Amino acid sequence: MELGLLAAYTVTIHDHAFCYNFLLSQWFRLFLVGGEEGEMVTEERLKRAIALRKDDVFLRSEFARFGSSAQLSRAIRRLIAEGVLVKLGLGVFAKAKPSALSGKPIPVQPLEVLAPLVLQKLGVKVKPSQAVRDYNSGASQQLAAGIVLDTGRRRITRKLGFGKQTVAYENHHA
Repeated sequence: MELGLLAAYTVTIHDHAFCYNFLLSQWFRLFLVGGEEGEMVTEERLKRAIALRKDDVFLRSEFARFGSSAQLSRAIRRLIAEGVLVKLGLGVFAKAKPSALSGKPIPVQPLEVLAPLVLQKLGVKVKPSQAVRDYNSGASQQLAAGIVLDTGRRRITRKLGFGKQTVAYENHHA
């Protein structure tokens, strides 16, 4: 960036208007829009905030203060590529760690633990499914094969999952 500004000063006098426009456009790109340097700042601030938080799941709305929607999208995309975050659903992310088997990023906790935390952040009260409650009380020896959460009377359509594992919901709406 420094070289671009120095090169603009060496333009001859008849290109004075060009020089002024060039400098103005560089300043606008760097400070108002964010430019490449601004995006890196957004990404670094986001990475630091994630590392300092005790939460393992994050909603995109929690990151809104770090920049514009476009800057945030680019920064989150880079953090996912770096293995700092994994995506659990639309606007839902979790801290990541490398898998012991493949080395690819996986959530720091199992989806069974993270899914209720996500729904709690969204304001949905969840309980274990009826099958899990029956198993825990000794009424049944069968356990649900997947992750099923009881959302009470609320109907939930949000898709949560990681890899091939997804969350199913059971409810009691009439």
